[in-house]
This record gives sequence, C-alpha cells and structure tokens, in this order.
Amino acid sequence: MHIAGIDIVILDFDGVILESVDIKTEAFRALFQEHPEHVAAVAAYHRLHGGVSRREKLIAMHRDILGCPLAPDGVDAWCDRFAAIVLQQVLACPFVPGALEFLARHAGAMPLFVASGTPQDELRRIVAKRDLGRYFQGVYGSPATKTAIVADILASTACPPGRAVLVGDSTTDAQAAASLGLRFVGRVPPGEASPFAGNPPLVADLATLTCTKD
Repeated sequence: MHIAGIDIVILDFDGVILESVDIKTEAFRALFQEHPEHVAAVAAYHRLHGGVSRREKLIAMHRDILGCPLAPDGVDAWCDRFAAIVLQQVLACPFVPGALEFLARHAGAMPLFVASGTPQDELRRIVAKRDLGRYFQGVYGSPATKTAIVADILASTACPPGRAVLVGDSTTDAQAAASLGLRFVGRVPPGEASPFAGNPPLVADLATLTCTKD
C-alpha cells in the first residue's frame, strides 16, 4: 500500500511495531486471577480500549467491572504489578512483520514518531533496549492521551494534519486521527476482524506499507 503526500508518520507501538498486544491481554488476565469471574470481562475491556493507558483501564476495570473503585495509591500499586508482568516479555517479543524494514526505509525520508498508551518512561526504556531510538524523532506515551500526543506532534513539527498519517491498531488510534484530521492506516493481524468503522485503509503488517512525500 502506497500513501502519498505524507510529511510525518506517527505509529502506535503495541500491535504496530511489536507483536505485544496478546502479552498485555494475558497480563490483565494474570493480574485479575484472584477474581476469576471477572477475568473475561477484564480482557474484553482491554481489547476494546486499545491505545488507552493502563492506568485509565485499571481504574475503569475496578470501578465498572469489579464494583470496587481504587484509591490513588492503589492504582499505582496495580500499575506496578502490571509492569512487572509485561516488561521482560515485551523486551523479548517479535516485531510485527515488516516493521523494522518500514522504520529503516522511512527514517531517512521523513520524521517518524511513536504515540502509545504505554507509560512514557517504560516505553522509552523498551525503545532504547530494542535499539529503536535511532529511527524516531520522538517517542511519547501516557499519561497524555493519544489525541493530545498527536496534537503536540503536529504542533511541534508545524505539519498540516492532512500531510500526516497515523498507523494504529485500535479504535482509539482511529478516533485520534479523525478528531485531528490526520490520515489513518489500520493494522489488523491476519485472520482477525477489523475493529474500525468507515473502511479505512488496512494492512496485515508493515511489509507492504510505503509512505512518500509526493
């Protein structure tokens, strides 16, 4: 797939660069194993709200699914437990097919950015440990929302929204692109149903995606 008229590319991380979505899903299952009657609902909530920070998800899961809202220090503790489960697995998981080639092919041609729901400090550690920092002009994560991150990238680069593309795998990504006027490409793994409304361009991986200025 060729997307022309692009000056900057913004990529989600989990499910776009790394095949880490299932790792996060299983981490939520493990985290709530003491509440087995709610595990399926927790996993479904996580999948439905891809791109939302784990902090927001944990607050909503406890409030809306378990019916026992968390105190602020309790949220911190649950976030720390989640990070302890996932970090080493994310550091070892495979890349989305074609992702490294996409980054190498485009990094010299236009600015690339990461906009993720993963906590920013953790995200930057992962990017550094996986030797990906050389490809990106900026790597941004929560607590800022996806829309706020993308808006800041557009402002800092003075890029017109119509000259930017957001590549994501969640409805949160698609909504951020639509609200700010960016073009959007959805990544849907082979064999999975598209979660996106409006029939945006879709790719199964990054092997065939090319973005150019002209």
